[in-house]
Amino acid sequence: MVRHDYAFPFRIDSVSGQAQQAPYGTHVDQMIRQVLLTAPGERADLPQFGCGLRQLLFAPNSDALEATTRLAVQRALNQWLAGQVQVVNVNVSPGDGDDYSQIVVTVEYVLLETQSKQVTQVVVS
Repeated sequence: MVRHDYAFPFRIDSVSGQAQQAPYGTHVDQMIRQVLLTAPGERADLPQFGCGLRQLLFAPNSDALEATTRLAVQRALNQWLAGQVQVVNVNVSPGDGDDYSQIVVTVEYVLLETQSKQVTQVVVS
């Protein structure tokens, strides 16, 4: 049986009139994006949730920023999605053509339920 979960952002399926669903792998990808792009303190009901990548966007680009970003991503995913994913690698780079107005975070992980390797790329601008 193929597992499905609610799609993010939440919306109603126009055909069925029910909550839109997404395959489990897509749902986990959406959860990763949600964790990484939410700033701690942004959610009133869960103020510690998130990673805060957008806050790092205006920091001077350096090896220290890359290492800090990598650690922040790993810590946030291990804290909030430990039951769904095992982070294998996090790569941090500038945008296309060394566009330093963007941070591109590529997360390689194992989807624990299926033991399949997945990759999610988040562009922060």
